[in-house]
Amino acid sequence: MALGATFAGVIRRELRLALRQGSDSIMVVTFFVLTVVLFPFGIGPEVNILERVSAGILWVTALLASMLSLDRLFQTDYDDGSLELLTLTPTAMEIVVVAKIAAHWLTTGLPLIVAAPLLAVLLHMDGAGFVTLLLAMLLGTPSLSLIGSIGAALVLGARRGGVLLSLLILPLYIPVLIFGVGAVDAAIHGFSPDAHLMVLGALLLVALPLCPWAASAAVRQAIE
Repeated sequence: MALGATFAGVIRRELRLALRQGSDSIMVVTFFVLTVVLFPFGIGPEVNILERVSAGILWVTALLASMLSLDRLFQTDYDDGSLELLTLTPTAMEIVVVAKIAAHWLTTGLPLIVAAPLLAVLLHMDGAGFVTLLLAMLLGTPSLSLIGSIGAALVLGARRGGVLLSLLILPLYIPVLIFGVGAVDAAIHGFSPDAHLMVLGALLLVALPLCPWAASAAVRQAIE
């Protein structure tokens, strides 16, 4: 019960801070929408071309958008000393990290999932790919937050941490990108996306225990 109360308390705190500031979530969704909207101007309005690249555009843009607020995942608490206080509490740091990751996904990943179908219409995505797109993003975006937490913890206190963060986690995002796009493309072309979705699910199951543990170790190292 104590662990559950701490977990819920950290999530409530993070959500209150996100709602109070508001800029991070708005910035993520705005970047996602504006970047996708620019693609038809850049590659032309041809329906066949847009339909063919729609899954890749949505996934790459969502991946980049999810990175925009990662540097604030621990940095704000690190700067004001709250993170050090959290490490001194009896609660395991892994629980705190998982709660922070969950709050990050609720304020960034979930809005991206909500906006994705509307942008898919703009890109003339075949209707067969809509459900698969939502399922793939539902499985993939939590993995992006989990993997990103490692990079966010590793760059604590570093100069130009945002650039370093991108270099650290972008290679780790590639499997999520490949299978996320593959699932949607398979559905659009009449094939079963189950294999791709299962791989995305497996990546999430692997990331769930490993990423919070690694991020917690990095946070402790940064504080020490």
